[in-house]
Amino acid sequence: MSYKQIKWMILLIPTLTVGLWEYIRHQFLMPYLSMDAGNWLTPVIVYLVSVTLLSRLFRMLEGARAALEQERASKTALEARDQLARELHDGISQSLFLLSVKTDKAGRSLAGTNHEQDIREIQKTVHEVNTYVRQAIAQLRYVPSPAADPKAIALQAQVESIVSDTVPEANLEWDLTEISFSAKEQVELLACIREALLNVRKHAQATKVEVRTENNASRWSVHICDNGIGIPGDPMMLKDRYGLRITKERAEQMGWEFLLNSKPGHTQMTIRKEQI
Repeated sequence: MSYKQIKWMILLIPTLTVGLWEYIRHQFLMPYLSMDAGNWLTPVIVYLVSVTLLSRLFRMLEGARAALEQERASKTALEARDQLARELHDGISQSLFLLSVKTDKAGRSLAGTNHEQDIREIQKTVHEVNTYVRQAIAQLRYVPSPAADPKAIALQAQVESIVSDTVPEANLEWDLTEISFSAKEQVELLACIREALLNVRKHAQATKVEVRTENNASRWSVHICDNGIGIPGDPMMLKDRYGLRITKERAEQMGWEFLLNSKPGHTQMTIRKEQI
């Protein structure tokens, strides 16, 4: 039943009830029912109908209104995501493409010079940033399926996309479909996972990578593990390695715990939160 139909039913049922009662009362019950008794029974009948039928209709009306509000909010969020995706594509993405063209041209002109290696590093960085932006655009334009838990499904699909784009051979075991993440929490968690996998791809020299989650009554956690060469020294103090520090700051700002254990043959980054 639609929202409009429910409103009309709420308006018509009391009127039809009173009309039907008065008709039965005057046509069939006048010899058996006094005028005063009939007048007292009218509000009682209206009250009983209201309790049985109208209360159910009001609940249906509230549910329909909540569904409409949720649909409006989802539409607004999707429009905002699409607008942001367009701005990223028309602004940053195109600028990065132009920068990539210019660095390629500079690389050709500086081939065989002392600056050739520097240009290659710049080209590599521009390519990685461009890949990151294109992933962000694709994720912003992702429309979640209207299933039982669209937020959880959308988050899992985006994690799968990140794994596929960064470390396709990684093993993914995702079991956080029952956790309700806000939009900001989703963005920050995805950024942390992406940064960890990019670090694995660029530095770990790993042959086995795993992204797995744990979820129980006390806490949820996300683990990114690899069997690479490890991180020498204090990973938070390495020069020109800002990704881990930014990831830790992101996690701490969200109230999550950040853990990093690394040694040759096994490195694990963990983000977790105690559940209340």
